[in-house]
Amino acid sequence: MKKLLLSFLLLPFLGSSQNIFSFGFEGTTAAMFASGWTETNQSNPVGTSTFTIPTATVTAFATGAQAGGPLSYVLVNFNSTTTPGDISNWLITPVVSLQNGDIITFYTRTVTPNASPSPANTYPDRLELRLSTSGAFSAAPSTGSTDLGDFTTLCLSVNPNLLLTGAGSYPGTFTQFSYTVSGLTGVTDCEFGFRYWVTDGGPTGSNSNIIAIDTVSVDRPTASTADFFSSNFSIFPNPVNDIFTVNSKNDATIKSIIVTDINGRVVSEVSPSSVSQTQVNISELNSGVYFVKVQSEAGVGTTKIIKR
Repeated sequence: MKKLLLSFLLLPFLGSSQNIFSFGFEGTTAAMFASGWTETNQSNPVGTSTFTIPTATVTAFATGAQAGGPLSYVLVNFNSTTTPGDISNWLITPVVSLQNGDIITFYTRTVTPNASPSPANTYPDRLELRLSTSGAFSAAPSTGSTDLGDFTTLCLSVNPNLLLTGAGSYPGTFTQFSYTVSGLTGVTDCEFGFRYWVTDGGPTGSNSNIIAIDTVSVDRPTASTADFFSSNFSIFPNPVNDIFTVNSKNDATIKSIIVTDINGRVVSEVSPSSVSQTQVNISELNSGVYFVKVQSEAGVGTTKIIKR
């Protein structure tokens, strides 16, 4: 039921959307890795903690998961390194095909600090979401705590300044974070990694306690083809006498341009003359309103044009 619950939860946030990837950490740690997730602990020095789906109630998270079964989350803790040490412990997703505008969301939390005199959590945590655009060929970090491998794009950081409390600190209850994908040239096979990244951590370090991650999802907002066209292409001149030009705003390769009349009949079809800009000659068409459909590697957009 967890994934069904997720789809309803995201509707107010995303509007109409298509789910591309979702994972709720139901089942076992072994099943998680069997589904394509991978892990690498590059902490210095390396400790014993791994990303684990619990099999029994964890005192720090006795209230349970964000959604689904009470143990359906993954956790990692300060034992990622011995002490003193720098924690860089990674959990990496399977390959996901992403495009600009896709929204990556997840929930995370740490231990809730108690009221005075002695908070239960006196050790701040930090988590990064990082992206690799190399897909199945992504190089995982392998040479120590500062190595990022191919995951050089920092999408977001939870508690980047290692604050214990206050604005910007790690949440003590499950809280949703999101990142909107940008900078891609089209649909791209990617992997994204959760990096538990805490300097001066470990059993007696100044930082690091325990974190949990739940309900990871990638959703693709759906929009009308007209909205897609205005976001990704321009057309000029309009109205047009003889020749109009279609330009790609994001350098996505234009595959074809199809002109139809108001009855839906194809009256002109051309292949691109360049990667991101194409001219179309409609001098032989009668005056009137036509529709221009542009097919590109990023998607399909349609707009209206007036022939004089």
